[in-house]
Formats: sequence, structure tokens, C-alpha cells
Amino acid sequence: NRNERLIIILYYYEELTMKEIGTTLDLSESRVSQMHSSIVQRLQGQLGRRRPEFGT
Repeated sequence: NRNERLIIILYYYEELTMKEIGTTLDLSESRVSQMHSSIVQRLQGQLGRRRPEFGT
């Protein structure tokens, strides 16, 4: 999803706040925070399943 990618890029690479991201994407700060949490959980789950490939 385009907004999900933008949230990650803007938060981690551009170092925008949740409020600034919300303004940029026309979303509430709360919605951006919810989406960010969901994205991070999903990524952790995907990375967790791959961990054995790295021998940990």
C-alpha cells in the first residue's frame, strides 16, 4: 500500500513526526500512529519467520 510505504519512509528516513505525516497524507495523527503500529507488527512477524535462515 502506498500510504504504508510513505509512513515508513517519512518516519524513519525523513524523521517526520506522526502529526507531520498525517498532514502530508491527509490523515489524522491517530490514524498514522495506528497504521505505523500495524506495519511494524506485520514486518516483525515476517522477519521473525525468516530468522532461522540466518541461524539464530
